[in-house]
Amino acid sequence: MFASCISAASVRILTRLCALVLVVAVVLGSELRVRVRLADGLVTEEVLEADSEKDAITLEFKQGDGTLITFVADFKQNVKIFRALILGELERGQNQYQALCFISRLNRNEIIPSESMARLRQKNPHAIRLAEERRGLEQLTMSAAVNLSRAWQLSSHIHNMCSEAREAIYTREADVKHWLDKGVDGSIFEVLPQTTEVPSFQACHSTKDLWQPCLCTYSLRLEWYPCLLKYCRSRDNTSKASTYKCGIKSCSKGYHFTYYVPQKQLCLWDEET
Repeated sequence: MFASCISAASVRILTRLCALVLVVAVVLGSELRVRVRLADGLVTEEVLEADSEKDAITLEFKQGDGTLITFVADFKQNVKIFRALILGELERGQNQYQALCFISRLNRNEIIPSESMARLRQKNPHAIRLAEERRGLEQLTMSAAVNLSRAWQLSSHIHNMCSEAREAIYTREADVKHWLDKGVDGSIFEVLPQTTEVPSFQACHSTKDLWQPCLCTYSLRLEWYPCLLKYCRSRDNTSKASTYKCGIKSCSKGYHFTYYVPQKQLCLWDEET
């Protein structure tokens, strides 16, 4: 009898501990899988992860051509990171895949906070989601390279995200100036050749020589992500008005990156069709 009582009590304690671990796991990290339709008509699955402890959100999906796109919003450092793992053309002398990383400042109201993202749930996981707002294409000229070994000063996420890219981590001149003003070490950055100063540089899509330096372009689109919180109004028994969070607004946004490469071989997707 005494043994069975201990056993029952142990089970209750264990159950409470498991519940506590589950609650902590939900608070610290949460994953949401969303089905979206890409520009080419194919349906893919986006995986959105929120880490409340690190105050960051990760969004990842695979494009129709096999390219893996990863986006990280680092709220602690107000930095956003885009990574593209592009399948290489082995018959043209490329590696199995090519990695690109683009880094810039994270602005307000670009995406909802990590703690709000961690609470998101969807009623129908099989539905194909369409963004409520299609935001304009953002053109970004990436005029500086970032040194991977020192990039932790910008964000602790860069090393893991961009380790495969190494020599292909880019940022904008305006962002470099912002970070330098905040005291970041200038040795992190290397200014790349500029088109305006060197008119002989051509766009890679119009360059015939595979070993000629040129200006590469790369485009991507985040088809669905929670960009804003929605607020509703209510009144209490005394008719006093108040607001509360009652949902999210979803957005879609495209990005077009232009950057220097020392040879067209590093930009084979950017060709005339």
